[in-house]
Amino acid sequence: MKFETAVNEVIPRTPDTFSFRFPRPGGFDFKPGQYVMVTLKSGDKEIMHPLSLSSSPTDRDFIEFTKKFTTSEYSTQLKTMKAGDWARIDGPYGKFTCECEYEKILFIAGGIGITPFFSIMKFCTDNQLPTSMILLYGVKNENEIAFKPELEEMQRANSNLKVAYAVFEPGPDWKGKVGIITADLVRQEVPDFKDRVFYACGPPGMVIAIQKVVAMLGLPETQLKLESLVGHT
Repeated sequence: MKFETAVNEVIPRTPDTFSFRFPRPGGFDFKPGQYVMVTLKSGDKEIMHPLSLSSSPTDRDFIEFTKKFTTSEYSTQLKTMKAGDWARIDGPYGKFTCECEYEKILFIAGGIGITPFFSIMKFCTDNQLPTSMILLYGVKNENEIAFKPELEEMQRANSNLKVAYAVFEPGPDWKGKVGIITADLVRQEVPDFKDRVFYACGPPGMVIAIQKVVAMLGLPETQLKLESLVGHT
């Protein structure tokens, strides 16, 4: 489905990560974890980029993508976006989806790779599905944790959801895990990891590292579903 629309709301998630909400048109259906192609105007030309949907199919009034700003032309243009500005959206696309069809899942997110998982976890929570979900969320510093208040609220609403953070360069007040996501961290935070389907999303280097983690855990590659980050540039 392709449609022209205008921004409804811009929501800060971290100092350099923002969510952009648009009215959800009738007939726009998608699976949690999918992405859309978003076209913006930059001067006298149009520029397009794939962006994961961070909204859930259960959000009936809006669709939302979340982007970490970089130095790219697309990010530079996106930084100027405000309520009422034009965009064209085409989609949905992608097979990195989950509707909690598994009994137990482990999500491993790196940085803005949280976006498809937020959509999935909200979908499962809103529908009160019984799937046991654990999220391991790795970031450089605690200021890069996107959706932190929303994740805490989701945990309160869903006893089947657990969230654990790993911060590589923590500030002096950080009380959580320090470092990157390793096989030892998985063993510590996810004792039943052998029973879980793994989903991993993040920058390409992080995704490669998680493949090695899965091998170190003695699990088959078929137990891991991967997505290199959509919308990173």
